[in-house]
Amino acid sequence: MTVVSKLSRFIELRRAYRELQQISDAGLKDIGLSRGAVKSAVYGK
Repeated sequence: MTVVSKLSRFIELRRAYRELQQISDAGLKDIGLSRGAVKSAVYGK
């Protein structure tokens, strides 16, 4: 991976994390996630 592609991926993941953090707990439950599982769902950790 080039530096540019790594940076792009980081920005994409960060954006996804922020978007999921803004969803209500009920909304997360509807898509099968809990508040505590958001980070691992995005980053795979």
